[in-house]
Amino acid sequence: MAKLKISKKISTALINSLGAGVVPRMGVEHIAVGREKELKSLSQNLDDIAEGVAAFRFIIGNYGSGKSFILQLIRNRAMEQGFVVADADLSSERRLAGSNNEGLATYRELMSHLATKTRPDGGALVSILEGWINKIQQTVVQETSLRPNDDGFDDQVEAKIREVVQYIEDLVHGFDFGNVIIAYWRGYRLDDDELKNASMRWLRGEFNTKTEAKAALGVRVIIDDNSWYDYIKLFAKFVAEIGYKGLLVLVDEAVNLYQIPTTVTREKNYNRLLAMFNDTMQCKAENLGIFIGGTTKFLEDPNRGLFADQAWRRRTKESRFATQADVQEYLGPVIRLNPLSEGEILTLLQRISEIHTLNFGYEKALTNRELQAFVQEIVSRLGAEALLTPGEIVRDFISVLNILHQNPGMSFNELIHDSKFKPTVVGKDASLDEDDAAEFSL
Repeated sequence: MAKLKISKKISTALINSLGAGVVPRMGVEHIAVGREKELKSLSQNLDDIAEGVAAFRFIIGNYGSGKSFILQLIRNRAMEQGFVVADADLSSERRLAGSNNEGLATYRELMSHLATKTRPDGGALVSILEGWINKIQQTVVQETSLRPNDDGFDDQVEAKIREVVQYIEDLVHGFDFGNVIIAYWRGYRLDDDELKNASMRWLRGEFNTKTEAKAALGVRVIIDDNSWYDYIKLFAKFVAEIGYKGLLVLVDEAVNLYQIPTTVTREKNYNRLLAMFNDTMQCKAENLGIFIGGTTKFLEDPNRGLFADQAWRRRTKESRFATQADVQEYLGPVIRLNPLSEGEILTLLQRISEIHTLNFGYEKALTNRELQAFVQEIVSRLGAEALLTPGEIVRDFISVLNILHQNPGMSFNELIHDSKFKPTVVGKDASLDEDDAAEFSL
């Protein structure tokens, strides 16, 4: 255990999350196995975003293949490097477009999950603005020798704030966005909580009418279902101007777009996604990265997936040179997650076993031979190596570790071989009908 240096908080979060079948919010780097090429490619995107360009990537794989895991891992890496990060899971209430403000709901979710290195759990909008204002105040003190209570100090600060605002005023909706930023500064300067709160509400897309926004802030527009993506681009440019490397937007569960039953609504969402894709690929957006996690059917289904649209097929279909055996392109717009090898699964289970023993304070971890026996049992019972997707294997493994820890008299062989142990089938979800988008690796 000496080689592992993990806090109790992180080890507990890892065990609890993995046991529940969800991706941990912290500590994922301790169990990152077998995705080095994918992560290297996404890290290159972060470097590009920091240089002022934009990036758009699809992370595509079957259920349990590690899409959400990679998105979480790159989220943490981006925050460490100085990015602002926002993430959201799509659902029936949160889409990219809709008739009942479903797109705006996604924007609100992204803004509520806004995170930085110092505020990794979300809700970072206030700290971003006030941290920026504090830096400007310190700069004014250094450059002018004025103090915060001196006459003219606030005017100097506002002048520097306006210098940043000028960079974004020429963008679509940039003028009103800038006015709201100025309004927040004035509320900050005057200790006017009502004005600051109104500015926050506007930036989070919480005003329902233009009349309400004009009365509170003097601006004539609000963030709505049609314009929310324009404000994502504005915010990316803004955070880059105030000292961050850019904005990374992570959108998971894109299969919910595939599952939209109405063709018109589904195509409307795909068209909004296409506009976002084109913007970033043509560098109409700056300092913005958008990573989308989705299943293979979401991408390739010829009737309901993106491939149903020729424009999407042309942009995302694999090159014929990348369809050869053991050849994969990691720099294109689509990253496909192949199943982990048996050796990679063994390494992953070994790390989880060590974390489990550390968390619960016991010494006897499973041996490599027992880990191999566990993997072989799953392979033999499910029928194919291709079924080694990490999600359900890890969930079953955590359950095995828990049972052995809680029943010291039970042996590993007794639990695995002599019981009616049945591995969880990849993609199996009792809440989904046969016609839903549950996927199986075959």
